Amino acid sequence: MRIGVAILSLAFAGTFLLPAAEAQSAPRAQTAQASQPGTELSAQSRRVRRPPTRIRVYPRYNPDDVYPRYFPGRNAVRDCTATLVEEFRPSGTVITPRMNCFWRPG
Repeated sequence: MRIGVAILSLAFAGTFLLPAAEAQSAPRAQTAQASQPGTELSAQSRRVRRPPTRIRVYPRYNPDDVYPRYFPGRNAVRDCTATLVEEFRPSGTVITPRMNCFWRPG
């Protein structure tokens, strides 16, 4: 019991003594920095500002679009065939619809 009280009192005293020791050493560091202000200002004046980075954005091709990426012709017709396909999944075999389309002259 006494050891626990002694450890808690040392920890409590340490929390108040360490900030006081750091506060005493701070003025010395400030006086050392105040004696050399020229090097810090000259380093800032030499800094060159770079232009902002430009990023090019390209639109992605969406395969679900109705419009083709090429011009199929004036009288083109879209010809589609729909089928049912078996897909093997971890939950079991599933039948899903598939559609294949292409453009043909009208």
